[in-house]
Amino acid sequence: MKIGVTFSETNYHNYPRWIKGNDENIDIVELSYEKNNLQDVANCDAVVFTGGIDMEPNEKVDYANAPETFNTKRDTFEMEVLAKALKSHKPILGICRGLQLINVYKGGTLHLDNGESKNEIHKKGTEDKKHQVQVEKNSFFYSIVKEESGEVNSSHHQSIEKLGTDLKAVAHSEDGVIEVIESTNPEEQFLLAVQWHPERMGDLESPFSKNIRKALIEKICN
Repeated sequence: MKIGVTFSETNYHNYPRWIKGNDENIDIVELSYEKNNLQDVANCDAVVFTGGIDMEPNEKVDYANAPETFNTKRDTFEMEVLAKALKSHKPILGICRGLQLINVYKGGTLHLDNGESKNEIHKKGTEDKKHQVQVEKNSFFYSIVKEESGEVNSSHHQSIEKLGTDLKAVAHSEDGVIEVIESTNPEEQFLLAVQWHPERMGDLESPFSKNIRKALIEKICN
């Protein structure tokens, strides 16, 4: 089993460690613009889109908490990876920036900065923040976690503004931030993305971490 993981400049090692676990049957394929290995997507059984710095906005604009420099090569490469994965109906999991990338690819938009009050809840300080999320019972994601609410970590200052085409928002924080998106047709396409970081939660046994990984692996095996 081969799972593609897009390279991130920040804490990349957490993703392969979480995905692979103790399963010797799982091989991680690092996908990155530096390796320029778009062709390797064809050999992957699933693709995970990781966190990292903001994507460059379509229009040049100053905004709070923007990075000093953007990585447009990464943005372009990952958009191409996503296009190939969707065309091949490969299972797709997005994490933090990965959720935002999927939404933008699908024609959605982002709040470039959530603002001071929401950043108090969502933006990482010296450590990840923690908050509750509410899950819609009538969703594919609920069938995975089997919980209507739970605590997740948080390390972002951007969020979904307008939802992209063929996407459904199925979990929110108490202040209204979209925390989970999925395909409107999950039977046809395993496309799931979360705004938090399941790979580095304090409790990796939480269904909001463990069950996400389990669902991805099971989808590949089935």
